[in-house]
Amino acid sequence: MNPLPSPAPLASKLRNTLVRYHSIGDGEWRLAKKTKDATVWRKPSEEFSGYLYKAQGVVEDVTNRIVDHIRPGPYRLDWDSLMTSMDIMETFEENCCVMRYTTAGQLWNIIAPREFVDFSYTTSYEDGLLTCGISLDYGEVRPNFVRGFNHPCGWFCVPLKDFPGHSLLTGYIQTELRGMLPQSAVDTAMSSTLANFYSDLKKALK
Repeated sequence: MNPLPSPAPLASKLRNTLVRYHSIGDGEWRLAKKTKDATVWRKPSEEFSGYLYKAQGVVEDVTNRIVDHIRPGPYRLDWDSLMTSMDIMETFEENCCVMRYTTAGQLWNIIAPREFVDFSYTTSYEDGLLTCGISLDYGEVRPNFVRGFNHPCGWFCVPLKDFPGHSLLTGYIQTELRGMLPQSAVDTAMSSTLANFYSDLKKALK
């Protein structure tokens, strides 16, 4: 089992990577899905052979409460239909932790349940917050699960200037599900999962 990396440099690198994604011009993204709650775009990932997804939508609530529902903690399991278990394995200072979580099967179980071990970091960004994560090669893989890998991912949540009770939530997700999977099935699942994330989150915040 690999040792845990030092949290401070990893957190700093992760934040810088997400801020760089956040500055990618609109012309580089291709529309993947649009619903009443969110719009999802994608572009080829620099990290692996799949896609980096960008999701964006307005959520009617204050930034802190939204991020509390997204980052590792008691709220996430209550509302996120994809997540089936979550354990905090290690806690560091500065809003850092390592969590292990499992996800449900998708697309009529073409995509079997997955397990992830992620380093998570939450920090301030402009007038709001950024909560971000990256997978670690840490801990034993449990039977009946394929170990997936999240390349740098994160959620920017900032209040709307004219409507401070509303927040703009922008996510960047690039998940390598691993295992023997047709790429088309992964791409279909990712776009739908991100759109559903917004509708499920909005219901939980009401």
